[in-house]
Amino acid sequence: MTLVVALLIFFGVQAIIESRVVEGSSMEANLHDGQRLIVVKAAYWFGEPQRGDVIIFTHPDDPQRTLVKRVIGLPGEQIEIQDGVVYIDGSPLDEPYITGTTSPLSRTAVPEGYYFVMGDNRQASSDSRSWGPLPEDNIIGRVWLLYWPLSDWHLVRGYSYAD
Repeated sequence: MTLVVALLIFFGVQAIIESRVVEGSSMEANLHDGQRLIVVKAAYWFGEPQRGDVIIFTHPDDPQRTLVKRVIGLPGEQIEIQDGVVYIDGSPLDEPYITGTTSPLSRTAVPEGYYFVMGDNRQASSDSRSWGPLPEDNIIGRVWLLYWPLSDWHLVRGYSYAD
């Protein structure tokens, strides 16, 4: 009986959270290559991703790859980048978390059931600017905690935008 309870707890935890490793420099200066994260897979069971959330997802063109990016555009919105500024439905987006500049992007519609995601290090990020909006079904979960190395330990909060 103890083994059954232990297995139920183990698989229950696995259904809710998992550990991932940051690969590459696309989220610098906020997340770095080799850091370890806790991802809450249950984060969107009863809600939708929000602008500013840092998420883990499977690459739309390569299901064997997982990436970490920030949610920028929501379903039904229009995204455009001019002079290094991201515009959502014509309004500029405040992005204090990015490094460097953002290359131009012509107006792009985010279809229902999709999200527009970008890395914080825009020059080193392969994201929705190159492969299009991300299907909602590809989202694994929201990044919650950076736990390794211990010297970098902190909660990973998405950027909260005032409405």
